[in-house]
Amino acid sequence: MDTNVGAGRRRRSWPEALKREIVAASLAPGASVSVVAQQYDVNANQVFAWRKLYGATARELSGPRLVPVTVTPDAPVAATPQSLAETIEIELPRGYRVRVGCGVTAAALRRVLDALERR
Repeated sequence: MDTNVGAGRRRRSWPEALKREIVAASLAPGASVSVVAQQYDVNANQVFAWRKLYGATARELSGPRLVPVTVTPDAPVAATPQSLAETIEIELPRGYRVRVGCGVTAAALRRVLDALERR
């Protein structure tokens, strides 16, 4: 039996730049401290200690904050009848018929047509 004092595990020395890199990785949105610790071969408790040491604030640690929101009704819009000249009717092969007014963006129309195409 070896009774030498100091014969146990050696402590690893981490450069400050690497510690800060690990802390930054652990603070990234959606990051898990334990996963980051495993990636860098560090104990997760050590990562938490470094987060405290290098000034990770409580707000950074807690994630996104909620802010108050007030919902107000939209001002009523006077209904304007669309003339037939402002409407396009598209007949699709599977029997769908889409009527598109002048206020529809190309991106919105593409999403609708893609959704109908997948059905």
